[in-house]
Amino acid sequence: MDLRNIAIIAHVDHGKTTLVDELLKQSGAFRVGQAVAERAMDSNDLERERGITIFAKPTSVEWKKTRINIVDTPGHADFGGEVERILSMVDGVVLLVDAAEGPMPQTKFVTAKALALGLRPIVVLNKVDKPDAEPDRALNECFDLFAALDADDDQLDFPHLYASGRSGWADAELDGPRKNLDALFNLVVNHVPAPSQLAHRDEDFAMLATTLGADQFVGRILTGRVERGTLKVGQTVQALSRIGQKIEQFRVTRIQAFRGLGQQDIKEAAAGDIVSLAGMSKATVSDTICALAVDEPLAAQPIDPPTISVTFGINDSPLAGQDGKKVQSRVIRDRLMKEAESNVAIKVTDTPGGEAFEVAGRGELQMGVLIENMRREGFELSISRPQVLFRDIDGVQHEPIEEVTIDVDDEHAGAVIEKITGPRRGEMTEMRPAGAGKTRIIAHVPSRGLIGYHGEFLTDTRGTGVLNRVFHQWAPFKGAIPGRRQGVLISMEKGVSVAYALWKLEDRGKFFIGAQEPVYTGMILGEHSRDNDLEVNPLKGKQLTNVRASGTDEAVRLTTPVKMSLEQAIAYIDDDELVEVTPNAIRLRKRFLDPHERKRQSRAAS
Repeated sequence: MDLRNIAIIAHVDHGKTTLVDELLKQSGAFRVGQAVAERAMDSNDLERERGITIFAKPTSVEWKKTRINIVDTPGHADFGGEVERILSMVDGVVLLVDAAEGPMPQTKFVTAKALALGLRPIVVLNKVDKPDAEPDRALNECFDLFAALDADDDQLDFPHLYASGRSGWADAELDGPRKNLDALFNLVVNHVPAPSQLAHRDEDFAMLATTLGADQFVGRILTGRVERGTLKVGQTVQALSRIGQKIEQFRVTRIQAFRGLGQQDIKEAAAGDIVSLAGMSKATVSDTICALAVDEPLAAQPIDPPTISVTFGINDSPLAGQDGKKVQSRVIRDRLMKEAESNVAIKVTDTPGGEAFEVAGRGELQMGVLIENMRREGFELSISRPQVLFRDIDGVQHEPIEEVTIDVDDEHAGAVIEKITGPRRGEMTEMRPAGAGKTRIIAHVPSRGLIGYHGEFLTDTRGTGVLNRVFHQWAPFKGAIPGRRQGVLISMEKGVSVAYALWKLEDRGKFFIGAQEPVYTGMILGEHSRDNDLEVNPLKGKQLTNVRASGTDEAVRLTTPVKMSLEQAIAYIDDDELVEVTPNAIRLRKRFLDPHERKRQSRAAS
């Protein structure tokens, strides 16, 4: 059977996973009458809840005696580490672009990686049946993007299709029959080359491990593409590190290939196949699994370095241990090290004292997904404010700069431009009408200036703005950037909040908690209306007497509290604050200082 390996790349919400659903259906991967969930490739709970792809996942379909291995990749730049590894397994990419929005920042990020590897893209203009679709403009923007990314002549001469993933059709012409995805299947078979590894089937076996998984019955599972030779179940192989050091020697206990949404045991894997292997105990991502006669590892693609770091610590609040079962620093460290092993975009280092760990990654969303997974597993954590990582280049301190693409209503454009180019030290590079009364703004902004900005951005645009960001370059330090302007309301007592007390304090600011919620000294209850912190008593009840007068028994009506998501909470806190994360709660609090540090700070303030 002929073989094709492709990856589908697209910006968040451009319809990538929906299109893969239709490819699976129309290729016969599902039996007649089989119940299949929408966005079947998004199998993780968080992916379904958020409507985004977080983990890269392979699948395969058969089309006219050709097996097509398809890799569904994440569309958000925070999970770019997944994409950078996956592209080494494929021979072509399908770039899916919303016909109304055109190529977006994350599209640019992944496409640059694909073009640098020499992959020839197929452009699919999706959602052309939307009322605001402009496929011709989107196609021209794709060409301009490829040219800006130094694509060669073969890559610039890309084929394109018009499609609607939800309706399940793709055609070479905009006014085509709109019946099915045959045109896309045929284009993949004819345009994407067969794996070059097919010519190396007679050589010694070698495979580069790309993703790491685990199974409760067989242990570690490594997935990758076989680069050379063949492998049979029961064969003894070895694992080499990226520098050629021998890690272990093991017997392959299972080989699985991707078939539709599942995996199927096979007896033999050959060059060009994408398979999963079991039997190893130490080998990990970027290692080379090879025959015993091989002594040179395969080249692994370099991974872009992290740009932000967050400190994970034990939960030392008065409410610690009431929700979660995994609270010790040793257990937290083991879980973080396990994550760093399978996710090459994350780096974990111990801090002095051993009770906190610095986790470096790509962005707030990536950190938020890791923390959310841990809290669902029963962990309790305290999380610090994200810190941007700096670099010394030729003796000059450099910081990460992000390219920000913003679509806002025309009336809010001025307020947005003022915020990003003023105190946040951004530089606007482009501003143009985006149609339907909207303006598109593209700016280069320091990563420091974007921490905590998203909530302010939604307020300025009345919730109608869309902000996308992607790493652009390292640039010399831009200078000081002011932090949060508002102070916070801090509890001075421990107990359960009282509705009457909160009602009396409502003129002081907006609250993050409601009545009958546990509070403790140092816990942040809300945002102060002024720029200083204010200690308040949320437990103070109403003084009752035997005398009743008109109006004294009026009902207490509290304003609905502001409930922050995990990412919003992490971005909101200041340097002297923490987010307390448990399986059932997300709380904000001040750092608890030991008495000596508290005295030192009070002396410094006086």
